[in-house]
Amino acid sequence: MYYKYVLITFAATCVLLVSGQSYEDKRCKCVCPSPSAVLNNTAGSDRRLYIANVQPDKCNCEVVILPRVADDIRGHEQEFCPLCECKYENRNTTIIKVVVIIVIWVIMLLVVYMGFLICLDPLINKRAKASYQEHTNEDDEGTISGPSQPMGARGNVLNRVTHQQDKWKRQVREQRRNIYDRHTMLN
Repeated sequence: MYYKYVLITFAATCVLLVSGQSYEDKRCKCVCPSPSAVLNNTAGSDRRLYIANVQPDKCNCEVVILPRVADDIRGHEQEFCPLCECKYENRNTTIIKVVVIIVIWVIMLLVVYMGFLICLDPLINKRAKASYQEHTNEDDEGTISGPSQPMGARGNVLNRVTHQQDKWKRQVREQRRNIYDRHTMLN
C-alpha cells in the first residue's frame, strides 16, 4: 500500500518537472568581452555571456549580441565582434531532469532506510538485552545459546548476532585504549 503512494508521488513529480521547462533545449551561447574593454582599448578578463534562442545559421555576433549592446559600442562593432565566441548548443534537458529526479529519489530512499534502521536498532537491542546471558569463553560459539537451546531457533540467531556485536565493540574499545593510551598494537 505504501509503495503505491510512493510510485504515484514519483510519477507526479516527474511529470511536473518535465512539463515545466524553464530552459530551451536549443540555444546560441556567445561569450564576449565587456563593451568597455573595446572602448577603452584595455585587455581585461571581464567576459559576459549572451544567450539567445535563434536558428543555428543565425548564431553569430551580429544577430545575438549587437542588438543588445549596440548603444554601448556604437562605431566599434568591427572591433567587438571578432572578440566574441558563439556556439550553437543542442541539449536534452528532459534527460537531465529525469537523471536528477532519479538521484534525488535514491537519496530519499536511502534516508528512509537509514531512519528505519535507526528505529529498528533499539528494538533489537532491547530484545537481545532481555535474553542475554554472560559468557566466559567468547571464542566458543557453541556455548552462546547454551546446551539446552536448539541451534536453529530465531532467538538464538539474534543472540549470536548481538553477542558478536558486543564482542566487536569490546575489541574496538580495547584497541583504542591500546593505541591511544599504551601506544601498542593488539594481536
